[in-house]
Amino acid sequence: MEKEVLKQLRYPIGHYQIPRTITDGHIKDWISILEHLPAKLEMLVTPLSAKQLETPYRPGGWTVRQLIHHIADSHHHSYIRFKWALTEDNPVIKPYREKEWSNLFDAKSAPIQISLDHLKAVHAKLVYLLKGLSNDDLQRVFTHPEGNTVTTLAENVGRYAWHGSHHLAHIQKLVEREGW
Repeated sequence: MEKEVLKQLRYPIGHYQIPRTITDGHIKDWISILEHLPAKLEMLVTPLSAKQLETPYRPGGWTVRQLIHHIADSHHHSYIRFKWALTEDNPVIKPYREKEWSNLFDAKSAPIQISLDHLKAVHAKLVYLLKGLSNDDLQRVFTHPEGNTVTTLAENVGRYAWHGSHHLAHIQKLVEREGW
């Protein structure tokens, strides 16, 4: 498969780009994306058959089932990272090995409804929290130990709005390509 085609399959909405200046409008838009993601994802994947859920979104990529479980796991971690940054001074977060998590038994076989329900609950809590944050709160930071990357909560709102949209697009593009 051609490099450019594989890149498009891997990053259908492009890479996450942090705006030079994050505005209130960005934050509002990103929160809206996070608020609506669980319903959009559920509407997209609920009609899929068991066989379709086992289809990788790209060659060498995760299956739709693994993507759904990954989104729930990743956004759960993000919610905790917000809480740490709001209650500790520049905490060093604990990363997780997402590829290994996606190869665990539950990610490969659990009913998708478990993660769809989990994502709804996590996003309800996350969105409620985010809507109550002040501009000062959004400037609080955490450090990711891989590369010692310091991230503001404002950047993290955008990163997870992108992350959910990124994986939603993986599934949408697969559904379109396969004509499901």
